[in-house]
Amino acid sequence: MKNYKFAIEMGGSFTTIYLKDQGVVLKESTLIAAEPHIDGYKIVAVGNEAKRIIGKTDDRVEIFTPISNGVITNYQYAVVLLKSFLKKVGFKDNVDNILFLAPSGLTIREKEKLMKLCEDAGALNVALVPSVICSSIGAGRNIESSKVNMVINMGGSEVEVGVINMCSIIKGGTLCLGGKSIDVAISNLLANQKKVLVGLPTAEVLKNEVGSLYENDHLNMEVTGISIDTKLPISVSISSGDIRYAILPFFAELIRTIETTINVLQPEIVNDIMNNKILFVGGLTYMTGLEDYLKKHLKYPIEICDEGENATIKGAGRLLSENDLLEKIIKNF
Repeated sequence: MKNYKFAIEMGGSFTTIYLKDQGVVLKESTLIAAEPHIDGYKIVAVGNEAKRIIGKTDDRVEIFTPISNGVITNYQYAVVLLKSFLKKVGFKDNVDNILFLAPSGLTIREKEKLMKLCEDAGALNVALVPSVICSSIGAGRNIESSKVNMVINMGGSEVEVGVINMCSIIKGGTLCLGGKSIDVAISNLLANQKKVLVGLPTAEVLKNEVGSLYENDHLNMEVTGISIDTKLPISVSISSGDIRYAILPFFAELIRTIETTINVLQPEIVNDIMNNKILFVGGLTYMTGLEDYLKKHLKYPIEICDEGENATIKGAGRLLSENDLLEKIIKNF
């Protein structure tokens, strides 16, 4: 079994890198900014630097994510971005090996493309592991057991559902909605109802600061945007109630996805899920009121991971030091 030094989660919102025996050494936005150049395109900024200039550049600069839902949408820039991140963490080209996290529903061709991405970024050897299995490990679940675990990973660009038994995924799926979808919905809602234009970074701050699933929550936050009527800057106070209707459709779709997945499972599997509880991980586990919302709308017991945002990369980090377990997971993926 090869020794892997780095574990990488390259999600639609963030890229996180875990270094064996050290922990998380990088977490940056999975963004790249580029503008037209005589030789093609010129890289303006990557990662967090690219996020900081959203809405602050001229129209020639395009800021985008070259990978989403585990699928590479712009290979050239995905390689540039990954190389940039690896350079920051002391990665040695053609020496170090990479453990790369991937959604469970990828085709063989998509998996091969992810492996080639890592190789072109300098990896000597690459192994793919399912994100939801890493989430389970990071949250303390025993994935080698014959007892079934169900895991919901709520990320920035997608929600991944995994039903896990004995180191393999027996049922999985991806909902192409995530934290970014909520940001867009909040921005659109404010434009339609408040007649104010705000950028996605401001919408993200609103989601994190006053977003709530409680009907009677009255948190407020003042933001500055552009008035649609006057085209001038304007400051408005936004409450939890104002943006709740932008948030609710996402979680309603989440409930439907979970129930649809469970409805096709064998009774013995559903019984294990009832006993072990459905595990929720990911950045959206911090949404105010989530636990009460899930208990009200789901017919199944739930558990929200205390370190939901970091559970997946922590699980991958543990695999860097547990070759026997890693070998079983790779074999089943």
